[in-house]
Amino acid sequence: MSYILLLSSFMTTVSFAKIYSLPEAGSRLIGEPQYHEVAKGDYFQLIAEQYDVGFLALMAANPGVDPFLPTVGHKLVIPTQMLLPFGKREGIIINLPELRLYYFPENSDKVHVFPVGIGRQGLETPKTVSYISEKRKDPVWRPTSEMKARYFAEHGRKLADEVPAGPKNPFGKYALRLGTSVYLLHGSNQRFGIGMRASSGCIRLYDDDIEWLYQHIEINTPVRIVDQTIKLSYEPDKRLIEVHSPLTGDDGDVSKTEITPAVTAFVGDSPDDKMLLLDQVENPKGLVTQLHVH
Repeated sequence: MSYILLLSSFMTTVSFAKIYSLPEAGSRLIGEPQYHEVAKGDYFQLIAEQYDVGFLALMAANPGVDPFLPTVGHKLVIPTQMLLPFGKREGIIINLPELRLYYFPENSDKVHVFPVGIGRQGLETPKTVSYISEKRKDPVWRPTSEMKARYFAEHGRKLADEVPAGPKNPFGKYALRLGTSVYLLHGSNQRFGIGMRASSGCIRLYDDDIEWLYQHIEINTPVRIVDQTIKLSYEPDKRLIEVHSPLTGDDGDVSKTEITPAVTAFVGDSPDDKMLLLDQVENPKGLVTQLHVH
């Protein structure tokens, strides 16, 4: 079988979101670490889609590995273990720094986790408390005047007033509106960019993932978009932290991760744990890390 046919076959078997069993009250840990041995022809975008994780999350978990030409035989860490964000386990929670969407179905002991793309520098996805107000199949894309001006400045040509459903539509096949805002959860006509900070502020998902959400999400489902760079959890026999890269501000500067009094108290006075925290903040991998046992 040729590589192209193999790739085509693989692309039709991309799984939907990861489904995890909810931990007991007081615990936030879900999932298990996974590993992938690089095969000939592998590259990060392909691997990210295979495991339904974000591109940047895969890069952060494997620092120093060439995302386009990883060494054959190298064992990659797949970030499929995580701590749930702080907050009530209901509806949708999108944690911007980790580029993940969590969906908690009603009357269920499961949580569905999707990689998402969010707004790039200067076009940040806002933190908000909202709800799903509208569901659209085959949405029409109507770029705003700001988008048109920005596109003309960057490319020297005009955008159409509207783009109908089809392969050229950047919304993909499905869209979910947040409240009365202009922000949408939607698919994409470009698979590259999911799990990255690359949109104009909307939340992008793989087409398979947004189709699943479209079919399962009800109107008025609550949505919270949060900014939790550091996540913590007291587990029965251990203390866990998970640190992600902070968001980039409008000025292009990456904001420094704030070590709050709550984080300081959680880590405690151990010099080893303090050093571990500082190393995580300076070199965030987005992986669940255990503090030392005292």
